[in-house]
Amino acid sequence: MSFRLAALAAWVVVACVPLAVRAAVPVTLEGAFKRVIQTHPDIRIYRPAEAGLVAEADRAALAPALVAEIALENAPATGDLSGVRGAELTLSLSSVLERGGKREARRALAARRIDALGVRRASTELDLLADVARRYLDVVAAQAQAKIALHDVAQRGRTAAAAQRRVAAGASPQAVQLTAEAMLSRARLDLSRSESQATASWRRLAVLWGDSAAVVAPTLVAQPLSLPDIPEFAALAETLRTSPDLRRFADEARIREARLQLARTSATPDIEWQAGLRRLQADDAWALTGSLSMPLGSGRRADPDLRLASAELESLGLERESAELALMATLAQAHGQYVAAKSEVDLARSELLPRLVRADQAAERAYRAGALSYLEWAQLQSETTAARTRQLAAAIDAHRALIEIQRLTAEPFVIASAANKDTIP
Repeated sequence: MSFRLAALAAWVVVACVPLAVRAAVPVTLEGAFKRVIQTHPDIRIYRPAEAGLVAEADRAALAPALVAEIALENAPATGDLSGVRGAELTLSLSSVLERGGKREARRALAARRIDALGVRRASTELDLLADVARRYLDVVAAQAQAKIALHDVAQRGRTAAAAQRRVAAGASPQAVQLTAEAMLSRARLDLSRSESQATASWRRLAVLWGDSAAVVAPTLVAQPLSLPDIPEFAALAETLRTSPDLRRFADEARIREARLQLARTSATPDIEWQAGLRRLQADDAWALTGSLSMPLGSGRRADPDLRLASAELESLGLERESAELALMATLAQAHGQYVAAKSEVDLARSELLPRLVRADQAAERAYRAGALSYLEWAQLQSETTAARTRQLAAAIDAHRALIEIQRLTAEPFVIASAANKDTIP
């Protein structure tokens, strides 16, 4: 896999996985990347585009054509030169002698355009692979949410069973049992909604490589709560300067410099030459012919093109500065979002959820012993589920920011932290 693919595939270390397409062929996120690169029209279009630029380069390398000419004069005629007695037949060759390095300038411009195509393709690949990663993440998020909902169903099931026993024993009114059963039904609805969302997200992902018949989302063995360490913002900002989004300006600068040089060559006039052999029928003789011609005022006519090319080259520097500022702002936002979301996930893992889980276990014992009301236990269960959902949302936000950072920098800098596990405490 190419370096550009590795840049976005780096997060496979933290959330990646074998999955099954139609329950048969195993596919990883890296495999999805390769499929999209091979089949998506946004990438395939570069193949004929490159072939077209190569053809243009071949055309630019051609020298001016030789022109063969046959001219017949004074035939037919009248009077003393009637018929073909005064005919003059001329055979000649003509061409243009290019001056000022025009041919070399054309070849340089064609070569620069071919080089720039590779950078544009790299940028398109990164954008497309980022979209693949985002859609893949949508599947991961929906299935992780379904896992939380499944855990909530189990909790609500225990609550409903405990409430039923207390009602049967006459220790609680029937309203408590009905409320517990209603909460269990709502948890099942949340589970069904998450599973449907996972299927829809999978279809949306599979469409990118042309699998419009995808029906059931496979189970992804992912770790959305495992978040890697990333470099500091200053290091990322330095890496950004060599990203495809900014490298394209360097290639475009070379193209505009080549256009400027081509415009300069227009100020040097070309010389048209012609040489031939003429048959003088009246004298029964042959004579050589030749001519040279050169347009006047070439410098004045080339001046507008020269000024236009210079202005375009100068404006490119300002365009690059503007683009760099916009990219830097996006990178700063993504980096800040990632750091904040990772901190939230870590705090929920280390402090909030362990306390809520212990509180839930204690509440269950207290409820069974009659020392706690159903409402207090149910409220604690809702808070635990909400905390897990918020933690997952923060983790997904962090992964989205990570995808954006890698899209901007095109660098596989991620180092996964093996300590973080995607488990429900």
